[in-house]
Amino acid sequence: MNPRAPDPAAEELGRWSDRIVNQILHSDLEWVDVAIQMEQMRDYCREHAPDKLDAFEAIYESRFRRIWEQWRAQTNEDEL
Repeated sequence: MNPRAPDPAAEELGRWSDRIVNQILHSDLEWVDVAIQMEQMRDYCREHAPDKLDAFEAIYESRFRRIWEQWRAQTNEDEL
């Protein structure tokens, strides 16, 4: 693979992340639904980009939790 060529799996993970963040910020989605989407995203990563799984765990999961805590936890404190 050309190092400058776009990585389709990384691009898909980025789009998936954007969707989850958008739903956290702009919908009434419950935390359990966010957790389900995170697990689906993790499964996609395992299948299509296993070399990025450690980065997924380090970056995305904590990012979603942090955004949830900043923007939603005030009204949904019991969900995490």
